[in-house]
Amino acid sequence: MITIHFPARRSAAAVAATRTRTALDDLGDAAQSFVATLRVWSRRLRERDQLSRMDDRLLKDIGITRAEALRLSDKPFWKE
Repeated sequence: MITIHFPARRSAAAVAATRTRTALDDLGDAAQSFVATLRVWSRRLRERDQLSRMDDRLLKDIGITRAEALRLSDKPFWKE
């Protein structure tokens, strides 16, 4: 006896999950990456500004010296 197997019908969600990527998908990913980078840079600017304004007591609480705080706050925002 011969058995014939038919492929199972895939749901619309399964088809969408396996679709090929388009240039628009890549552009969307690039835009998300760009926005994420801007957020990181903005956070660094804000943190370094706050660090430069801390007094010695607060710096001691977080375990860094005034010299370290100045060195860190002088770093460009694009450097980690």
